[in-house]
Amino acid sequence: MTHMEKAKQERRDPVCGMDLTDFPEKEIVKSNVGGETFYFCSDLCAKRFKTDPKKFQGEPMIHLHDVWKMFHDGDVTTEVLRGINIHIWKGDFTVIIGASGSGKSTLLNMIGMLDRPTSGGLYLEERDIAATSDDERTILRSEMFGFVFQQYNLSPWLTAYDNVILPRIFAAARGNREREHIEKHFSDIGLGERMDHRPTELSGGEQQRVALLRALANDPEIIIGDEPTGNLDSTTGNKILKMLIKLNKEEGRTLIIVTHDADIALKADQVITLKDGKTIPGHWSHQKIYIE
Repeated sequence: MTHMEKAKQERRDPVCGMDLTDFPEKEIVKSNVGGETFYFCSDLCAKRFKTDPKKFQGEPMIHLHDVWKMFHDGDVTTEVLRGINIHIWKGDFTVIIGASGSGKSTLLNMIGMLDRPTSGGLYLEERDIAATSDDERTILRSEMFGFVFQQYNLSPWLTAYDNVILPRIFAAARGNREREHIEKHFSDIGLGERMDHRPTELSGGEQQRVALLRALANDPEIIIGDEPTGNLDSTTGNKILKMLIKLNKEEGRTLIIVTHDADIALKADQVITLKDGKTIPGHWSHQKIYIE
């Protein structure tokens, strides 16, 4: 069964993937496109669908279907993600936003294959990766994903250059990049003279730029950022954000960022708002809840 057939059968929004089964009928947005009726969680998704109906009737790059994540501590069970249904489309800039404790980082860990769901389906290019082996997940993660975290996570005993090439040592990266090629990237981000410095000799902004180059070392299709500007001042943070958005808009890389910053969300193609482990319809609800 295709993505669109499932969406119709289960009454899901074909754009964001939200399950509309329990939605009040009056809140569902209906739209007739090409003689067919489609159902959406909001006017925003309905408008996006009309811009490219063919795309949104195809298969999303990433699809989470009824994903739950629970943590157990003795007799206590904590439900962190509660039935998440989302689509992330190839080449989109998607922001995940919500208050502290809403499940943002846990959701990002699911998408980036750093953790497994307790139940539900997690699909990457139509392949269910929730039940794949650890070895398969490691290979997929190294080939498909690049990660930029709030904490730079650079190895303090390695130079900036060695930190950048580290992922290539652990993975069979696609294509060969000579030192000259990597040096050019350092120069492009203003660190041409800092390649042989260790992290302790770099500023926070410089360390995050090195972390970004490391995320791109294996030429990933998907870039994941967990509060990538959270430890930076506003000026430096904006520079990092511009670099990430440039990779998305000019190179077509899929960009997924977790943030508390509603201003970043305003630049995204899609906003996923979480509250108490669930997605919130309307998508722009973050303007009300992100600082709660």
